[in-house]
Amino acid sequence: MSSKNVKLIEFIKQNGGFARYSDLLKAGFYKALINQALESRQIERLSRGVYSLPGNLDISHPDFVTVSTMIPKGVICLISALSFYEVTDEIPRCIDVAIPVGTRAKEIHNIPIRYYRFSQKTWEAGIEEHVIDGHKIKVFNLAKTIADCFRFRNQIGLDVARSALKNTLEQKKANHRDIMKYASICRVTRIIKPILETLI
Repeated sequence: MSSKNVKLIEFIKQNGGFARYSDLLKAGFYKALINQALESRQIERLSRGVYSLPGNLDISHPDFVTVSTMIPKGVICLISALSFYEVTDEIPRCIDVAIPVGTRAKEIHNIPIRYYRFSQKTWEAGIEEHVIDGHKIKVFNLAKTIADCFRFRNQIGLDVARSALKNTLEQKKANHRDIMKYASICRVTRIIKPILETLI
């Protein structure tokens, strides 16, 4: 492996295992070197203009890390977030990602994504950053996720939302005041309140 290849791989490592094509060019790595590294499988293409190291995703929640890296405004939400917090038995068939209205939905190679468009106000509310094996991901906090699940109950199922609410309260992972705060922001207070009252 040439010294330039070593520097290329080291650069990607220092960027959390991912790098955009434009960043590689700015760092002085020319197109032929990048293509050579791809052909020799020293790096791999995740999607157009985004590269990672082979085996880089040998971590917990690799798809969450990829989504958070490649979609800066994407926030893990709904069933994917419920699964992250371990308050649902549902197995996500894709990664649920919230993006603000007007943001382009980006496809990622080999990762099925279901996008949900949020108003700026509902998108900004409740975002948390979590670190997974040194990588930052954005996920709505659990109270906000519960409110979102009731808001999108027609897409994910009311039973899923109700069960997640029950599990959240039983496991004491969020309190009813926070849930109602986000229910108000998401305009689902009238739906959540009577269900919540039967559980507390």
